[in-house]
Amino acid sequence: MIELFLKGGGFMYPILFFLVFGLAVSIERVISLSRASINTRKFMEKIKGALDEGGVEAAKEVCESTRGPIASIFHAGLMRMDKGIDYVEKAIMNAGSIEMAFLERGLVWLGTVISLAPMLGFTGTVAGMIQSFEAIAAANEISPSIVASGISVALLTTAFGLVTAILIQFFHNYFVSKVDRIIIDMEESSVAFVDTLLERQSQSKGTT
Repeated sequence: MIELFLKGGGFMYPILFFLVFGLAVSIERVISLSRASINTRKFMEKIKGALDEGGVEAAKEVCESTRGPIASIFHAGLMRMDKGIDYVEKAIMNAGSIEMAFLERGLVWLGTVISLAPMLGFTGTVAGMIQSFEAIAAANEISPSIVASGISVALLTTAFGLVTAILIQFFHNYFVSKVDRIIIDMEESSVAFVDTLLERQSQSKGTT
């Protein structure tokens, strides 16, 4: 493998850089997105229980002790609870936009690697083909060994670039689907959370 890498020429090194960079971003995304995922049903039960037992302050404490975007947007909404449900909904929407940006962070860089790695591979192949034809011209004859060796070396960069792009594309697609699931959970739980607050508000008005 190392021998093939060295035969590929100078274009193999930037492709290797993009491979390492893409894998580093992917590892960071795996860790971040795994920490962002929580059991939404259990968390909602905790929030409802905290609201029933200790009110808004107890619910805030539950959010502060729970990691993930859902807990963050709930906490933002609870911070505006004294101003009314409309302010709670706006706070949840604003916090949700920020959390979405955090969840999608790094995907642009993975897309860049997916685009540039094959391009560098093709460029390396073209450069290798040019060198092969120059070798043929210098030898003043068309030798099958010269042509075959030159083309095989030139195609190594394309192969390495495509493998890099395919690998990073797999991670990119996985992260996109993971982010979509988290966003859906955020939206569904936000609706349920606001409904819970409205129900509590109506109950408190009915008792007064």
